Amino acid sequence: MKFTGCLLLLLLQSPFLKSQSTGTISGSIIGIQKISVEGAIISLQKTKDLSFLKTALLEQDGKFEFKNLPFDSFSITVTSLNYEKFTSIPVLLSIAQPFFTATYQLVPAQQKQKETVLIIGKIPFIEKKIDRTIVNPDALISNAGTNALEVLEKSPGILVDMNGNISIRGKQGVVVFIDDRPSYMTANDLANYLKSLPASSLALIEIMTNPPAKYDAAGNAGIINIKLKKTKTKGINGGINTNYGQGTYARSNNSINLNYRINKINFFANAGYTITNSYQDLTIKRKYFKPTGALNSLFNQNSYIKKENTGLTTKLGVDFYATKKAIFGMVYTGFNNKNNTITTNTATVYDSASKVQNYVNALTPSNRQLKNNSINFNYTYTINKKGAELLVNTDFIQYDATMEQSLLSKTFSPSGNLMASSNLLSNLPADIKIKTAKFDYNTPLKNNAKLEAGAKTSFIKTNNIANFFDEVNNILTPNFDFSNNFTYRENINAAYLNYSMEHKKFAIQTGLRFENTTIKGNQTGNPVRPDSNFTRKYNSLFPTFYLSYKLDTTNKNQLGFSFGRRIDRPDYQSLNPFTYPLDRFTLYGGNPYLQPTFSNNFELSHTYKNKITTTLQYSFTKNVISETIEQGTNIFYSRPGNIGKQISYGVSVNAALQPTKWWTLQLYTEITHNIYTANLYQQQLNNRGTFWYFGPTNTFQLSKKWSAELSGNYQTGVVVGQFLTIPVWSMRAGFATKIFKGQGGLKFNINDMFYTNQPGGDIKAIANSNASWFSYLDTRVVTIALGYRFNKGKGAKARNSDAADAEKSRVK
Repeated sequence: MKFTGCLLLLLLQSPFLKSQSTGTISGSIIGIQKISVEGAIISLQKTKDLSFLKTALLEQDGKFEFKNLPFDSFSITVTSLNYEKFTSIPVLLSIAQPFFTATYQLVPAQQKQKETVLIIGKIPFIEKKIDRTIVNPDALISNAGTNALEVLEKSPGILVDMNGNISIRGKQGVVVFIDDRPSYMTANDLANYLKSLPASSLALIEIMTNPPAKYDAAGNAGIINIKLKKTKTKGINGGINTNYGQGTYARSNNSINLNYRINKINFFANAGYTITNSYQDLTIKRKYFKPTGALNSLFNQNSYIKKENTGLTTKLGVDFYATKKAIFGMVYTGFNNKNNTITTNTATVYDSASKVQNYVNALTPSNRQLKNNSINFNYTYTINKKGAELLVNTDFIQYDATMEQSLLSKTFSPSGNLMASSNLLSNLPADIKIKTAKFDYNTPLKNNAKLEAGAKTSFIKTNNIANFFDEVNNILTPNFDFSNNFTYRENINAAYLNYSMEHKKFAIQTGLRFENTTIKGNQTGNPVRPDSNFTRKYNSLFPTFYLSYKLDTTNKNQLGFSFGRRIDRPDYQSLNPFTYPLDRFTLYGGNPYLQPTFSNNFELSHTYKNKITTTLQYSFTKNVISETIEQGTNIFYSRPGNIGKQISYGVSVNAALQPTKWWTLQLYTEITHNIYTANLYQQQLNNRGTFWYFGPTNTFQLSKKWSAELSGNYQTGVVVGQFLTIPVWSMRAGFATKIFKGQGGLKFNINDMFYTNQPGGDIKAIANSNASWFSYLDTRVVTIALGYRFNKGKGAKARNSDAADAEKSRVK
């Protein structure tokens, strides 16, 4: 706390705060009957040469604001669906008049009936910024009726495997944020949560492969920040969305968001309820060899996994505008996810001559429930008219998980006689408590520059209990081989400085973050296992740097460069050394010897007319944390491990094109080469491969009310650690129309229409064995969706709270 106070005092006394050299342009955009124009695109240009400076997307309050502008003459251009393009008279900022505000009213497009007006203001699916890529889910008709995880699967460079693991450009170690706060969940729990989050509740998705120093350094591959929709206008405003989808099984996503602003108090609420029924038809093939290389035995297994998932998500908040400078806020978020799964396994074991040795049938029902309650307190104080701000956030987060499972296994002889039978019951409760506190300070400086600084501390406590019992003749006996009690404690303290500046053709941003980490783990012993514990401490520096340069005055060509150092810490439960069975032939265990992953990431980009961006990327990563497979006595052991190093390099192209007035094409493609080298379980891993991803999205404006979409994606095999996946592709199509006088929308779409998005692959570097798998998933789904928005009242100042950073994504 002394460090925090001293740093804040130093910043407040900075000589940079003693001069006024920049200005601000703000205002509102309104349309018919003075209603705010949500979704309008507003651009700022210099009057003398019309050179492009900044752009923004209006939200429901219709307000805009451009800060830290040099003293000069500017013009404002606004484009919006169903309105004429608008350009303002020149606006002059000077020492005598550093602030300008105005309200502009747009003219309806019907007065000229130009076809071009229908698509001018359309929000692009993908936008490229200096330090992130922005995905707008509402831009795709095929996102109607889907969930957040399915939207991520369509996003550029993001891969989601059948277990819900998320990677960017083939790199693991992604931290997922929800409204600037980390999700704190394991891949499986995060996947279930994202499935319970309707796509209709998403405002945008930010993909940051090199996040600024303001963000936690966690996330070897970067950060995905999912922002939920918010309404910010006076009166009662909101929206309702509901849909029904039919694949092999039915599903439904439903959401509602409300906002009520009265005087100095603003209330807002969001809720979503989903029902997802699906399946996975998984086939696994393994071959076991003798040390001489001769075939020893074979194993084939089919697992039919029927999944029933329901999820309820809630968000409640209040903002109190105490004064013009001070705003207090409180936000509650929570969810309750229930996942019931029934897995039916049928396995056949063969000898070296492919003769059946035995059959194994297993039935594994499991019931898992994950509850979350989180509360955030935030405070924003505007220090002066120059725009200096202080933001304070605290978070208190609680996760409670319960899981009950049984593994009933029966072994039969080749003739069908019962040879053995067993039933293993388990009860696996877990709880996670997280406390974080952070402050951020930012202030404009001379010459269109900005300084940011902040500090954060977080405390995490986890407790995981695994109770296993063998059932024989309806009598339960403790199984101490699998039973376990593991506790974990972690404290991370961090501080950062970030500086940004724009001067003529140059824009620079550089930052440095320091993080101190202390962790302690303890496994309580039992009659067959001794106690074990570990303690680790380490300090790390994480520099970031961004540079952009305009090659010409018309801003047709722009170069960009970025560098960042990242860390990927092990998931909390991954350090737990206990082992438990997935089935009779596969065991899963933790690894207390896991080391954090460190990566250095470089990107060089060229942007043409703000429409086509080409990016070269290179990264070098040490101690990559990845799932590893070891074979012992015809049993596969799956556990997280450190892969020595990963080298990744490639090129990507993101283009927003308009071949005709009614046709818009968004295209993303990339080619990436990954190299993994390590020594795993006395086996040398040298796995490398080049994968290509191609994802075009076509949108068609058929009339003022009707629009259509035809899109898809293809990717070749991807190398990730020991795993090599097979190529997959899919296509989707949809139609949308406006109803209720433009306040509502009706959408129809079909995803994976040719049923081709079915994953599979091989596993490399396993001693005396090899393995492959293939899955059929419930991916071909027809959906009909209905949405309605109501919007009454005047604009209110937007609020933004962000408290915790990188801890959530590591919950198991």
